Amino acid sequence: METAETMQIGKIVRISGAVVDIRFPEKEQAPSIKTACIARDIDNQKIVLEVMQHLSDGSVRTIALGNTNKLRRNQDAQNLGIPITIPVGKKLLGRLINVVGDPIDNLGELKTTQSRAIHQEPPQLYEERTHYQILETGLKAIDLFTPFVKGGKIGFFGGAGVGKTVLVTELINNLATKHKGVSLFAGVGERIREGNELYLELQRLKMLDRIGLCFGQMNEPPGTRFRIGLTGVTMGEAFREEGNDVLLFIDNIYRFVLAGMETSSLLGHIPSEGGYQATLSSEMGELQDRITSTLQGSLTSVQAIYVPADDFTDPGITATFPHLDSVVILSREVAEEGRYPAINLLASSSSLIAEEIVGRRHYDVVTKALRTLQHYEELKHIIAILGREELSEEDKKVVDRARKLQKFLTQPFFTTEQFTGKPGAYVPLKDTLDGVEAILNGNVDAVPEVNFYMVGDITEVSRK
Repeated sequence: METAETMQIGKIVRISGAVVDIRFPEKEQAPSIKTACIARDIDNQKIVLEVMQHLSDGSVRTIALGNTNKLRRNQDAQNLGIPITIPVGKKLLGRLINVVGDPIDNLGELKTTQSRAIHQEPPQLYEERTHYQILETGLKAIDLFTPFVKGGKIGFFGGAGVGKTVLVTELINNLATKHKGVSLFAGVGERIREGNELYLELQRLKMLDRIGLCFGQMNEPPGTRFRIGLTGVTMGEAFREEGNDVLLFIDNIYRFVLAGMETSSLLGHIPSEGGYQATLSSEMGELQDRITSTLQGSLTSVQAIYVPADDFTDPGITATFPHLDSVVILSREVAEEGRYPAINLLASSSSLIAEEIVGRRHYDVVTKALRTLQHYEELKHIIAILGREELSEEDKKVVDRARKLQKFLTQPFFTTEQFTGKPGAYVPLKDTLDGVEAILNGNVDAVPEVNFYMVGDITEVSRK
């Protein structure tokens, strides 16, 4: 990241955790906001400092993207004169990098001459490609209720332990194997164990050489977790401008929000609602607006979003909703019933369920399925009080078909084969529509409900 240019040297005058103040000899030499500076600790380890604000005495306040324990006052800090810049290009595939683009997989230096600053403007409106192209995921519930499009964004919302990371990992497997494009993963503030497990899982599936990974994990300073999402997006933009269709997986967006809140607090900014930073919406937009399709290629994103205490009204969660095309709500109640993926089908939604986008047949099937599931929810209260036998024959059919539909939309995953013993299933959208239509039209009313659980297409139901 260092340049050959001779840049100004400042002195570190204050260190407070991840916040480092640097004073330059002349006020005019003070670097601009988002400029990167470099300091070396007593072990000669490089620490990148990003300028966050200017102080009245000509000093700058920076946030450290590394451990500051071994930094000392009066040490030199070099102004690089440019934002944080990372290596980009095909050499990143199969490699792990950190927030500043340094490899962390012990496989040697990245041999690439391409580089790109992590701070970029989003594409102009005239540069964006606006026609929709559905991207099949092979997951029945998602393809049916919350379709995925090139250049779009899909978010998986859920509390702890409902399967967000497993679902993201399964999508990496399905989309990276079926979709002829570039896949990237950004680990934002998650546990080191989860990053390690993902790396080993990709090795097991023999997919590691087709995906680039960047990590800023839970044990790292807030500045690292705050900027690692931009590192992932920057990697994707470089591939997109080369004409590729890029898939960017981000886990977890809520940790990005928390890192921004920590950074804002460390800098002494006055908090807003719920203790979050006042700049939450603009920071979310800075990340999300860059994820889109352009005339050169597409950048499509799958995002996991942790919901604290299962509270969907949390300001950190509501700031994410407007940027997503499809919202998938993962429910603890559904998970407790053993239905995986644990998607709350009625709470999930997509702006893409429109006849002109998904087609007449798909639109009609979704509408009929939602009507059936909603009617079943209303009948649940009657069943709980009076019992199923008090229902009319027509309502009994609705209950049976809704329960079979719920079971049919479960699915064995490739990434959980070693735990469940069931081989994974990839189900094309046409087969999903065939199966749901058969259930809703009563063609499989005679088949026991248990036969619909954890199967692929509808033909497997009759073979059980």
